[in-house]
Amino acid sequence: MSRLSEVAQSAEYLSFRSSVPLRRIVVDSDTSKGWRIFDTGPKSVRCPLICLPPVSGTADVFFKQILSLAGRGYRVIAAEPPVYWSVKEWCDGFKRLIDYLELDKIHIFGASLGGFLAQKFAEHTVNCPRVASLILCNAFTDTSVFSYNYSSALFWILPSLVLKRMVMGNFNNEKVDLRIMESIDFMVEKLESLSQPDLASRLTLNCIPNYVEAHCLSYLPVTILDVFDEYALSGTVRDELYKCYPQAKLAHLKSGGNFPYLSRCDEVNLHLQIHLRQFHSTSTSASHFHKDRPINDWSLPKNNLNQLVS
Repeated sequence: MSRLSEVAQSAEYLSFRSSVPLRRIVVDSDTSKGWRIFDTGPKSVRCPLICLPPVSGTADVFFKQILSLAGRGYRVIAAEPPVYWSVKEWCDGFKRLIDYLELDKIHIFGASLGGFLAQKFAEHTVNCPRVASLILCNAFTDTSVFSYNYSSALFWILPSLVLKRMVMGNFNNEKVDLRIMESIDFMVEKLESLSQPDLASRLTLNCIPNYVEAHCLSYLPVTILDVFDEYALSGTVRDELYKCYPQAKLAHLKSGGNFPYLSRCDEVNLHLQIHLRQFHSTSTSASHFHKDRPINDWSLPKNNLNQLVS
């Protein structure tokens, strides 16, 4: 048996897994399909923050956000989908999930593919809005940026090993600091745990030709969370995301790699709190905090905080 990553062996992760139950929720007619979720914080909150993982991630990759924000009174749900082969199918299944959980609206923190699907779900429900806001981390608006557009229809028959190599080709562990290296090891571990159908379906959603009609989402509060070091997507993809959301607030991290919610969790958690704070004492609050209650996680240097809240 391979040795567990440092993150998986950490006291923080072990505490999370021992204290937060993993739920399997079936919302489709096919009972073999089940969403896997971690649901923390006050259940009376009807507009929680939902975290959606990248292709390689499982719901527990957001354990640092769950522990930090739930401890401050936020309701946070990390959700991992079952096998879906089209974006519409995914959106319909996600809508059934939030209906099952009796949620009025949701804030979505989406990473990479999770960010793309968050935008598509907001677009999917635009006539009866279910999304209160978006936080997009290393996200994209058009799948044409990926190399496998025309072969995506064949992912379902490719061996698991081939699919995993396709994903791992984007994991750069050269010239990175210890925290980024540990985040990569943990994500490789999560990738290895995915079944062939799970991984094939996610890669299909990630690469099948599709794009976000961002003009439909101009009413949404959006925060774009980006890193300035190397990660899987190009600067051109980032610039296109900025163009699609000129009204968005920008949350920049000097470094963090592909998985800043793991490698730079303190900064990411602070950005999430700043984003959610604007909804305090409204019907779309993700917590029961009063809007004037201060954010207590001042773990960043003061000169950086001025940039964050500007």
